[in-house]
Formats: sequence, C-alpha cells, structure tokens
Amino acid sequence: MNGQTCTIGVVLSKRIIAGLLRRDGTIDRIHSYPEDELYEDALVEMPREHLIAALCDQILAVIKANPDVTLAGIGVALPGLVRHGVVEDSPNLPQMKGARIEAEICHLLKEHGVELPVTAVNDADGVAAGLAHQQGKLDSMIRVWTIGTGIGFGRYPLVEGVGEGGHTVVTLDDRETYCGCGGRGHIEGIMGHRAMRLRFLDMEPEDVFEAADKGDQRCIEFKKLWHKALAAGTASSIHVSGAGKFYLTGYNVRFVELQLLNHYIQQMVRLSPLQAFSVEIHPHNPETVVTGAAVIGRTASLVPTAAA
Repeated sequence: MNGQTCTIGVVLSKRIIAGLLRRDGTIDRIHSYPEDELYEDALVEMPREHLIAALCDQILAVIKANPDVTLAGIGVALPGLVRHGVVEDSPNLPQMKGARIEAEICHLLKEHGVELPVTAVNDADGVAAGLAHQQGKLDSMIRVWTIGTGIGFGRYPLVEGVGEGGHTVVTLDDRETYCGCGGRGHIEGIMGHRAMRLRFLDMEPEDVFEAADKGDQRCIEFKKLWHKALAAGTASSIHVSGAGKFYLTGYNVRFVELQLLNHYIQQMVRLSPLQAFSVEIHPHNPETVVTGAAVIGRTASLVPTAAA
C-alpha cells in the first residue's frame, strides 16, 4: 500500500458514508454515520455545523485506517444544487442551503493537520461517475436516475449547468404540488418517497404499489402516473442529449417495472434516430456513489491550477 496515490469519497444523504478508492479501483472498508441504519432521519434534524463536523469525522476515520496511503484529494457527493463549492439549495437537507461546503470541510480538516483539495458535487452525478468507473466507461456518457427520498438525475462526464433533473416539469396539473422544493408538476413531486407519503397519508409507498398489484384502482392509476413521470423525464433527456443507456438506482428502484416504463418512453420518443435507447436497473449499492465521489475527487486533483 505504501506509496499509492488514492482518493477519498464521502456521501451525505440519509447517512454519511465514506471510503478510500484505491489505485486498483476497489473501495476500502466503508465507514458510516450513524452506524445503525434505523437512524436514517438523524441527519435531517442535525444543525449544519454539526453535520459538516460529522462528515469530517468520517473522512478522518478513513485517513486513520489507511496511514500508509498517499492521498490526492477528497470528493463529496450530496443532494441539492451544488455549484462552485457552494450548496445553493438542498430541499431534502434544508440546513445545507448556502453552505460553502468545500471551504468549510477544508477548514475543519486543516485543524486536524489534513490539507487536501475537496470537490463537491450532486449525489446523482456521483452515482453516474461510480457506474462509469465500475463498468470501465469513463470515456462514455452515463446518465442515471436515483430514485429515493428525492429524485436525482446524474450524468458523467460532468457538464456545466444546474443538473436538477428531478425537478423537470412533467405535468401541468395544478394539484401536483408535492415536491419538496414547493414547485408544481415536478418528477420528484410524483416519484419521491417523501412526496408519495404526503400524497397517500394513510399508506406507505410500498403499500401503494402492493395495493396496485392487487387491483386497487386508485393505486393502479398512481402506479401508471409514477412510471409516466419517469418516462417523461427520460424522454426529455433523450430529446435534448440523444439516445443511449439510462441507469436506474436508489432504494425505490424496487417499484420500477421496466416493461411498463419502456412502453411509455416509446410513446413519447417517436423520432427514429432517437429510439436507440435502453434502460437498465442497477441495484442500490452505497459503494457506487462513494466510488463516484472519489473518482470526481481524483479527476479534480489532476486538473492543473493556474499560476499565481
């Protein structure tokens, strides 16, 4: 291990997860907070300064566990609109809005004698980078939908822009106001776990899909709407950026029926040059986004800085 140049990937989502990406492409032991997955809502209620401190604690735990490794940088993936080192907005972690995340992490780490470049990105972009790395396609365009508490849309290689695909407008129905950002007609307002719980106050999301399979008409109609929303977002991306492969991941990917989804996409994409698309489910795996964050941290560390 001595002499290897590696990067650390850390993810801030329902939990904080961190790991070391070795030069051979494998991830070292995952460190997480809270360790008990039952405390999945703990971070939402944590003040920002405590949340960033907990994030740094996991980075330091990785460093302590790998004392002989030479580190090149740190990649951080988190939900929300993340640009130029600043969390401009984060509906699912509202306390992070306005955080100068890269600078704040660097400042805390420096107090512990660690000086490394930090690169922060949207967590869906982290997933896309992780999939690209795991499948040896870092030179190809990878697009991914992350389906969980919110809905993320990631792409690798990274492109300049906002990238909040989960807030794509897919309906003009004035009643569709369940998105965490307060916007109307968004994919996340239909598909997001939080949004589904608000819509069906008497049922959990898994109960809704189970009832649909048993013939409950209200739930059947929602199941169709849920798949149509994902199809509409995918079709919009195809019409803007072209056909290709889309990956679906996240803990609610369990609700996806590929045959139904493909049926709706085919109804929406009728131009023959754009019909060479495919959709693949990738099981939710925390290592994927940790890997992606580390890949982005490594890539950023290789970009030469301008001379002073």
